[in-house]
Amino acid sequence: MSDPVIDRAAMGRLAKALAFICSPDHPTTVALRKASESGTEKDIKAARAAFLKLKPSDRRAAFSMLADNE
Repeated sequence: MSDPVIDRAAMGRLAKALAFICSPDHPTTVALRKASESGTEKDIKAARAAFLKLKPSDRRAAFSMLADNE
């Protein structure tokens, strides 16, 4: 089974949510913003790995913020 693909726009929205939750200069926020802007496989892989290292509560809060905006 392959990993789910997150488009660049979704990564940008996720970076904005994490900027509010963690901080704008948090390494995961920076990695997601960079991946959103560049779209390179390397940056996307790094952003995904950084996101998975976050505390589960921070990940849930970010996804909740995205769900609230839909």
